[in-house]
Amino acid sequence: MKRRDFVGHVAWTGAGILYVLGAEGLVRATAQAEPNAFSFVQISDSHIGYTGPANDDVHATLEKAVAAINAMPVQPAFVIHTGDITHLSKQTEFDDARSILSTLRAPLITIPGEHDVIGAEGPKRYAASFARKDATGRGWSSWDQGGIHFVSLINVGEGETMGVLGDEQLAWLQKDLAPKSPDTPLVVFGHVPLFAVDPEWGWSTKDGVKAIAMLKRFSAATVLNGHIHQIVEHSEGSIRFATARATAFPQAKPYTPGAKPGPLKPAPGTLLDVLGYRTVDVEGRAAWNDHSLAQA
Repeated sequence: MKRRDFVGHVAWTGAGILYVLGAEGLVRATAQAEPNAFSFVQISDSHIGYTGPANDDVHATLEKAVAAINAMPVQPAFVIHTGDITHLSKQTEFDDARSILSTLRAPLITIPGEHDVIGAEGPKRYAASFARKDATGRGWSSWDQGGIHFVSLINVGEGETMGVLGDEQLAWLQKDLAPKSPDTPLVVFGHVPLFAVDPEWGWSTKDGVKAIAMLKRFSAATVLNGHIHQIVEHSEGSIRFATARATAFPQAKPYTPGAKPGPLKPAPGTLLDVLGYRTVDVEGRAAWNDHSLAQA
């Protein structure tokens, strides 16, 4: 378990509007946050539909993550899945993922990964299964909750849209952040890391520097991503970045000689050690905690 400072000087008050995935589909719900007591959970890269030596049962490992979250004595205000819910954007994969994720006790928010928007039908299937109803453009959105301004960015797609935010989304982000004071705590979600983890492997956002420049005027900004299936932390001034473990399979560490991105078969008996989820807690002092599924 790793514990890291998250955002400082935060008064968590008020309520935020979320869309809850349940038996009746996506419905609007209000998530209450008590002062000085607030948490959410990040999961990522479940790749439902994957079959291969890196994990012979991705359904079971996602179910294990969900069970661990449901067992938390105090439920998080929401769970966010930061993309690659499915492996090949097939309808059966979305159905299976929805079946598992709908058992979460907490409200669910999702953003797509590139594996969720394959071909002409992928974006439609993702939108029908998981998209927020208040999203803009290709799915970006923002909301205020507990004194924090949350932003979900979309930097995935096929061809020229992969690893790119694009001018339309950047203009929206600038407009969204403009009325916020510099002391407003920000939490930004995206699938692909905004900063350059390993550009040759596609582990960066090509125009991410433009978004990062907009965040620099804020005294406490945190960016949480998935995509690379491992924890990498980075900071630039007041901005802190962290990528998350997957629930499906690991990938090689960036710049590993002779390696390439893609499913990596772990050593025997170690799969659960390299998969996990992240909790973000605010109780007086804010911090994030990374949990392996072996701990669940």
